[in-house]
Amino acid sequence: MSDKPGRSEGEWQTCLSPEQYAVLRRAGTERAWTSPLYEEQRKGTYLCAACGAPLFTSAMKFDSGTGWPSFFATLPGAFATQTDRRHAMMRTEYHCARCGSHHGHVFDDGPQPSGQRWCNNGVALRFVPEGEVG
Repeated sequence: MSDKPGRSEGEWQTCLSPEQYAVLRRAGTERAWTSPLYEEQRKGTYLCAACGAPLFTSAMKFDSGTGWPSFFATLPGAFATQTDRRHAMMRTEYHCARCGSHHGHVFDDGPQPSGQRWCNNGVALRFVPEGEVG
């Protein structure tokens, strides 16, 4: 993907798969346990599938048992957050700081040192193994 975040919605539709578009640009959620990144255990970096911005490292990942890739921390400046009041609940939603794409929600039930669980849609991520160029 390009690092150019200033795309029209039509351009996003042509460069993302339908599932990626539904999650990244329409704040959808993929079904739990469907992402191969849930079980990814290699060392590397997780990038935004829309714009390629680095978001997490493999050292930040943990098995949350939820069916979605989860992280206890993010790379500095990777995300912006906002309150999500959909579905009759109040949650903290997060978006890529570079392109504004939706990634998931952050909860306060993660492991130490942060106590946070950044619950990310796998389709919203691209994994680059350590030593490979993103």
